[in-house]
Amino acid sequence: MLKKTLAALAIGSALLSAQAMAADYKIDKEGQHAFVDWKISHLGYSFIHGTFKDFDGTFSWDSAKPEASKISVDVKAASLWSNHAERDKHIASKDFLDVGKFADAKFVSTAVKSTGEKTADVTGDLTLHGVTKPVTFKATFNGEGKDPWGGERAGFNAKTTLNLNDFGIKGPGPTSQTADLDISLEGVKVK
Repeated sequence: MLKKTLAALAIGSALLSAQAMAADYKIDKEGQHAFVDWKISHLGYSFIHGTFKDFDGTFSWDSAKPEASKISVDVKAASLWSNHAERDKHIASKDFLDVGKFADAKFVSTAVKSTGEKTADVTGDLTLHGVTKPVTFKATFNGEGKDPWGGERAGFNAKTTLNLNDFGIKGPGPTSQTADLDISLEGVKVK
């Protein structure tokens, strides 16, 4: 009887350990269930909204231990889109992002700190325009579970405001020295 009890405890412990481990996810860019959007003031009168169409990344997530989570996202700077071709060329030019010289932007997390039941501060190193600086995103966990195609998914939203001068980018005017980033990520669990 003691052997059966010990065996059951060992199996239960192994199952709990497996459930408590972080799972790895690939950002679902193929299904376009992820977005890297930005917003910047235009002369103080309105906002220009845009997105980066080409990016990729992974994250590791454990809902029982969010602090162990990690994320890495690579963005192709030339994929910026603001619904105006001439403006996109100007933003991509040497005047701003200089995508010919700085083709990639990258974020790699260094720490995750829970701030509520479904919220966290995600701090990491952001490389943009050839400059790497620490940045903190305010993140919200949207949910996780099975999808209709037999996979498992998890999703998050995260926001931050960047001071463009920190990355060697001069905004086009006094009201355009910061840019808001609004990231929505849905990942498919790697099997």
